[in-house]
Amino acid sequence: MSASDGWLIAVAGYAILLAWPLSTVILVWFAVHYTGTHRASVVNKALASGGGKPEHFWIIVPALNEEAVVANTVNAALGLRGPAGTLARVLVVDDGSDDRTPDVLAAIDHPRLHVMRRELPEARQGKGEALNAAYRFIARLTADEGVAADRVVLGIIDGDGQGSDNILVEVGRLMGDSRVGAVQVQVRIRNRDKLLGAVQDLEFGAIVDASQNMRNALDTVGLGGNGQFSRLSTLISLGTAPWSECLVEDMELGLRMHLQGVSIRYTSRASVTQQAVVDIKRLTRQRTRWAQGNLQCARYLGSLFQSGNIARTSLIEILHYLVSPWANAIIAILLSLTGTAGFLGLLIGHPVPFLPTWLSLGVSIGVWVVVSTFPGLIWVLVHRTKRGDESLSRMLLAALAYPAFLLLGLTATYRALGRQLTGKQSWAKTERLVEEPLALQAA
Repeated sequence: MSASDGWLIAVAGYAILLAWPLSTVILVWFAVHYTGTHRASVVNKALASGGGKPEHFWIIVPALNEEAVVANTVNAALGLRGPAGTLARVLVVDDGSDDRTPDVLAAIDHPRLHVMRRELPEARQGKGEALNAAYRFIARLTADEGVAADRVVLGIIDGDGQGSDNILVEVGRLMGDSRVGAVQVQVRIRNRDKLLGAVQDLEFGAIVDASQNMRNALDTVGLGGNGQFSRLSTLISLGTAPWSECLVEDMELGLRMHLQGVSIRYTSRASVTQQAVVDIKRLTRQRTRWAQGNLQCARYLGSLFQSGNIARTSLIEILHYLVSPWANAIIAILLSLTGTAGFLGLLIGHPVPFLPTWLSLGVSIGVWVVVSTFPGLIWVLVHRTKRGDESLSRMLLAALAYPAFLLLGLTATYRALGRQLTGKQSWAKTERLVEEPLALQAA
């Protein structure tokens, strides 16, 4: 390898590193600028289209061994009010719990609460199957009541989730546009007094929010497992089992909707809060499951290319979302190997052309540190500007911990690939933390 080749490798390596903060700047523009300039046009379009505003809301709570949190989740859901004071009905799917979840639910006496108990072997077949059972129950009941399916909305709030007071009003507003088949609300973290919780709130409250705002502009909004709301008629168009066995059944549902030309909107004016995973081992396990689910969704790549319902710019963004975690994992290995080779070459007195001196190695390490730290600090400013509900000191700590958080994500990606290649699909659920009880809502 010549010195010129080494120089080209070094430039390419720096370009790859600098691409990340550059993409951060683009997302920051959407985070800060998009809401103010585009939300009004989205709402006006919904109002102009009219005819699609929902009149009935169901909140589905999938519950498997959720005794620590399910009472608060149910009580919070029962208190939600929709447009014109519409009251939501709550359907809890007890998916074969063997803790005190059935007892906790039995103690809640409320006319708008429905509990569906699933027993083995039908139970514990994954979150998707639990949601499918709830969907089929609601579809039958809706038909029996003579209600139009396009006037009914099903919202998914996880066992530890709590929706903001305006969540149904905001969803109803966006679904005034009859072309909108689903809405995803912002996700926030409740227990962000812990460092890992603060980092995850930085992720959801700033980074994911900016990404979803960009997808709003491109009409590629993705659905999350918590805080997704779908029109019943849209789910019916997907068959008797809209959710699959995929480990990220929410993401797959969003892809299937896009393939059918269904519009999905995102809003940060309403939110659902959830508990952060504040244990490193459990957090790695959670992110490994997400990464493996992302890998499973790669089977849709062919359908996405062939679909006539997805614009080219939208297709590029979806492909980036599906492929980028794996591209990042490969790039991380290549950069690590390059740095290691450069260090060893200097150590034994035979430097490689792209890192010929200790100074060049030091500069490279400095660039890596800056590139790794810069995005987190920028996102703290975004978080403070848009959310304004956390201290600067705590969020700065979260920013400094963010590079390690990303490293954990890379580790999860490698683990996910190993699990997928060895055919491992089973998962233990995420444990919950006990919280102070909420008051039961009036009928």
